[in-house]
Amino acid sequence: MVRKIAFGALWLGLVVYAFFFAPPNQPDTFELIKNLSTGQWQGINPLVVALFNIMGIWPIIYSSLVFIDGRGQKIPAWLFASASFAVGAFALLPYLALREANQKFPGSKNAFLKILDSRITGIALAIGTVILVVYGVGQGDWGNFVQQWQTSRFIHVMSLDFCLLCLLFPALLGDDMARRCWNNPRVFWAIALVPLIGPLVYLCLRPQISENADQQTLASFTNRSSVEASPIDEAGST
Repeated sequence: MVRKIAFGALWLGLVVYAFFFAPPNQPDTFELIKNLSTGQWQGINPLVVALFNIMGIWPIIYSSLVFIDGRGQKIPAWLFASASFAVGAFALLPYLALREANQKFPGSKNAFLKILDSRITGIALAIGTVILVVYGVGQGDWGNFVQQWQTSRFIHVMSLDFCLLCLLFPALLGDDMARRCWNNPRVFWAIALVPLIGPLVYLCLRPQISENADQQTLASFTNRSSVEASPIDEAGST
């Protein structure tokens, strides 16, 4: 209950801050978003370009956990994960507040979950992120970025959203590691304490989830029982 209240309060505080205390919108905000979305990056600070695109990678990172975690939830995880592509932590915080602890994966993976669970997906995300970070840090203007952060609601809230996504990842990490039988506190903290890169390394290294674990256990027990009972049956038949 404490966890639910904490996430709920954090979501409410984020909403109130974004709409009432963040810097005001700038007249060219819509034009900036359009240019960022369509790849027209001329004249835009590379740090803003990199941050904007990384904010498109973060929802995929979370989706790689949330869609799998959602198999054991009463709430539609896909709804929150999908909305995170548009509003980031604004959509994920309610999910974290409403979800229950879940360390099992019932059923089998469909094609979509297999892609999210694949190490190839993690490697592709890691490569894309490294390219963006090198581009933004190497060619960006930090003074200009700080100025925009202080005067533009879009840049300000996007930066805050990025920081929250870095901090919230451990809330899903523990259960995801347990589903993969990878309960290692050192690995957990090594991933949790390294923003952005830690989650990407995790997606590249984590073991894949075994499908139908409960059904396989039941089938194994049934087969073993049949083998043990067969000599008795044969004796009875003679």
